[in-house]
Amino acid sequence: MTPTLPAAFADLELFAHWALPSERERYNKRVASTMDELQAFYDALFPRLREAMHYLDTFPLDELPHDATNLYYMCCSLVTASFPVEVWRQPRVPDSGASSVDEVLAPAI
Repeated sequence: MTPTLPAAFADLELFAHWALPSERERYNKRVASTMDELQAFYDALFPRLREAMHYLDTFPLDELPHDATNLYYMCCSLVTASFPVEVWRQPRVPDSGASSVDEVLAPAI
C-alpha cells in the first residue's frame, strides 16, 4: 500500500479520509460526522498543524507532491472542523436551519 501522507506524518494516516479536495466535500464530511469523530480528528491534527504548515511551505503550492497535497487538504479540513470542536460543540451551525457550502473559487493545486 502506498502511503497517502508524507512519511513525517504517517501517524495521521488514520485520518487520511479527511483529505478532501473541495470545500463542499469538507463541509459535508463535517456535518455527517459525530462530535467524537470531529474531536478525534482535531486532537490528532491540531497539535501538528504548525509542523504541517512548515513542511508544506517547502514546496510551491502548484508543485505539491501527491502526499503533501493530501496533507494540505487535511489541514483545510481541520479549519472546517475547528468551529464545531472549539465553539459550537456540534457539527452544524447552531440555530441555522438547513445550510450548504457553494465554493466559488478554490486554490488551483
